[in-house]
Amino acid sequence: MTKDSNQKDWENFLNNPSDVFDKDNIGKNNQKKLTKYKFDFHGYSIEDANKKIEYLISKSLEEGIEELLIVTGKGIHSNRKDDIYVSKDYNKLQSTLPEFIKNNSELSSKIQKIRQAPEELGGSGALILKLKKIKE
Repeated sequence: MTKDSNQKDWENFLNNPSDVFDKDNIGKNNQKKLTKYKFDFHGYSIEDANKKIEYLISKSLEEGIEELLIVTGKGIHSNRKDDIYVSKDYNKLQSTLPEFIKNNSELSSKIQKIRQAPEELGGSGALILKLKKIKE
């Protein structure tokens, strides 16, 4: 990924704020029923992200949301890559969040599928979580 493409992505993000859901608005009654929800984890620690993903999955199921777009970033700004005591893969949310979900039986039972987002939705810097439907 080049600096120019990162700049283009950033400008697109700034110019299209309607593409980003208000993460504080989940759970509030809206006129239009959401079936997809987007949440940006930039700036979250691994521990805080794990707590937040638990909440988002549970709340999304309650609200009938079928799919979560989780923006993790690509971890290219991580300052820990030179630390020999830290895994280069498992110090980034793009790796740790799916592992946290898979290793948590309660969470993994609520997820139908986890996949990398298509390029137009964030590519390797985002994940799509397809939620299982709650049987009524």
